[in-house]
Order: sequence, then structure tokens, then C-alpha cells
Amino acid sequence: MSTLRFMTWNVHGTFTLNPKFDLDGVCAVIRKWSPDVVALQEIDSRGRKDDPFARLATAVGDHRIDARSIVTEDGDYGQMLLSRFPFSEAPAVIDVSYREREPRRAISARIQAPPGEVRVVATHLGLSIHERYAQAQALASLIRATRTVVVGDFNDWFWVKSVRRVLAQTCPSRTRLRTFPSRFPVLRLDRIYVARGGRIRTAWTDRDARAYSDHCPVLADVEFK
Repeated sequence: MSTLRFMTWNVHGTFTLNPKFDLDGVCAVIRKWSPDVVALQEIDSRGRKDDPFARLATAVGDHRIDARSIVTEDGDYGQMLLSRFPFSEAPAVIDVSYREREPRRAISARIQAPPGEVRVVATHLGLSIHERYAQAQALASLIRATRTVVVGDFNDWFWVKSVRRVLAQTCPSRTRLRTFPSRFPVLRLDRIYVARGGRIRTAWTDRDARAYSDHCPVLADVEFK
């Protein structure tokens, strides 16, 4: 068995929680755990003089892909996938937006890691049940039968038309950690799903990260055959 460490984290703060978006603190939490692959959501450069996308890219390795769902003259908003290992080919950014709701993206990448090639799908899904269900169907089409890991903020807390039910057909292993709100976590919004051919050996969160975001991160060591 070979193991890779995955991390997903919605790094959004609030007016009373990391209001200036302390990037050094966010990077320190990431580096603390030395993940191999990291998915970050709600990166916001609007109204800033620096580039949070570039700053956060230094926290893991040399390989990254941005998915900027909102682009304005004042800055951008979106997500990133960071990897310690190179991509086998150029990653794809897929539009999974639903009707007139907020733009949403999914990143699909093939990573050439020590266990061999692993497909990673990273995303940040919508807030309504019908929106998430449609987006889950789109995600399912990106998952291969084996050696696929799906990570992100799924905003999924109802079982009716849930993302979990859709992805369970191809990803039988998943994390079940409470991540939101970070001060007193109740909802399991942020997850890591693993397709057949891999399994989650251990999963955990970092409560120290609550100083920087209203979500707790999810980390998992995933074993591959």
C-alpha cells in the first residue's frame, strides 16, 4: 500500500474571524500537516493589493491550478488545487454552475504521485438542494472507477437528493467530520471521498484553524493498492 495525504479547506473568514484574510496564518496551518494534495475554496483577492492565489500556491509545492469563478476589475474569487507532485496533463476546469445561481467550478486533475497516477476532483458546490444534486451528477461523470479522490466544500447536509448518495455509488469511502461553523462544528460540509482502489486510513481536522476560517479543514491519509 502507498499513502497520500489530502487536505480540503474553505479558507473564508468573516467580519469577526480573520477579517483581513491572514494568509501567513492560513499557510502555516497547511504546512503544519505537510499534505501532498490540497484543495482550497473561497479564495478572494477582491479589494487587495497582493495576490492570495500566488501566496497560497507556495504552501505545498510547485504544481497548482486555479478555478476563478468570479473575475472582476477589483480582483477574483474562486478555488485552487495544490499538489506536491506534477500533473500528468493539464488539469481541466469544468463549469458546474446551475441556472442563474452563483457560478461554480470543479477542477479535474491527474497527479503523477508515488503510488501511480491518481485522479483528483476538487470543487465547491452550491447552497440549494436541487443545485447540489445537479452538480453531484456532473461530478459523478468525472470520477473513474478506481484511484479517484473527490475533495471540497459540498455544502451538503440533507440526505434527500444529497451529494453523498450520488457519490456513494462510485466512492464508498468518505470522511464524516463536523466542520462548520468552526467554533462549534455541527455540519459535515467539507469532505474527502475515495473511489474503489483506495481507502481512508485515518482522517482528522485541526481546531487551531478556526482562528482563520469559519470552516475547519479536513485531512485524510488515503491508501492506494
